[in-house]
Amino acid sequence: MTSEFNLDTAARIVQLALTPVFLLSATATLLNVFATRLGRVADHVDSLSHDSKDAQRDQLLQALRLRSRVLDTAVVLSALSGGLTCVAVLILFLGELRGTTAARYLFLSFGGAICLTMAALGAFVTEMLLSARVIRLTVDRSAGES
Repeated sequence: MTSEFNLDTAARIVQLALTPVFLLSATATLLNVFATRLGRVADHVDSLSHDSKDAQRDQLLQALRLRSRVLDTAVVLSALSGGLTCVAVLILFLGELRGTTAARYLFLSFGGAICLTMAALGAFVTEMLLSARVIRLTVDRSAGES
């Protein structure tokens, strides 16, 4: 009877651990998006570095620098969120192994992961707005050259 109880308890904990794992998967996807966008910023900076020096070029480079900093922030926040999500899963398992209630730590780690993910999404929205600004500057620059 005790082996069935332990198996049921273990199955319940694995089921509970799936929710943080979904957040971890989403966080990994966000990190992939951020890394791709950062690569595109780097490519844009590289293409601008071969152009002649003008005021619009300097504005574009400044906007791209800001975009890269915002993306850096988003990456750090997402990575910390992923780490806290892993901590939440670990707390679920260790709490059961030790037979203690670790609800407070679980709420702190999972809640912290959610807050960091929200902040990373906020940074991503900021970066998207900056991206639109860079597009407008690029269009204005192209129109000025014509």
